[in-house]
Amino acid sequence: MNEASSAVTSAVAARRQALREQAVFRREALADDERERLERRIETHLDTLCADLAPRVLAFCWPWRGEADLRPWVARWLAGDAGRVAALPVVVERHRPLAFRRWVPGMQMALDRHGIPHPAGGPELRPDLVLVPLNAFDAQGYRLGYGGGYFDRTLAQMDTVAAGVGFELGRADSVWPQAHDRPMEWLVTEAGVFRAGGRSRRP
Repeated sequence: MNEASSAVTSAVAARRQALREQAVFRREALADDERERLERRIETHLDTLCADLAPRVLAFCWPWRGEADLRPWVARWLAGDAGRVAALPVVVERHRPLAFRRWVPGMQMALDRHGIPHPAGGPELRPDLVLVPLNAFDAQGYRLGYGGGYFDRTLAQMDTVAAGVGFELGRADSVWPQAHDRPMEWLVTEAGVFRAGGRSRRP
């Protein structure tokens, strides 16, 4: 890589980091009542998406750093059909794809190195739909996570549908995606359900 290319790469990395930090800061600053209002709207749109896609195994993430708390909605989704299964991601090893293990409300959990709860054991599951948290994101379905690349590695080798879930405050014109970034197929925010690429929207 020549000096000019290195400078461009560094500038893009700095822009991505600034977008990530701004989105997380704004999300963590939400007042409790505003967060609850936005989460209820997100839940309504998740109902719509799941009615269309009808997943039997649904993966989601334990809320971290002000992310939308999907646990109450997932518990209700599970209660709607005894055949449904929910799963949480587990970091088995750094720089490896995530594993998914079954989650049941109230179950005993272990903590990872960030203090995020996850199922300590159980067989690995293959989700039909994965709800991926959004920090900053764009209309093409690209997102900024926390820089670890876990979901990119996982989605690259897993045949599943990925839907990014987050707040509109994280929307950007572009997140300057990199070659290894995997776009979401759907985006779900308090504003609605969007097909990545802007091809369709469900209000």
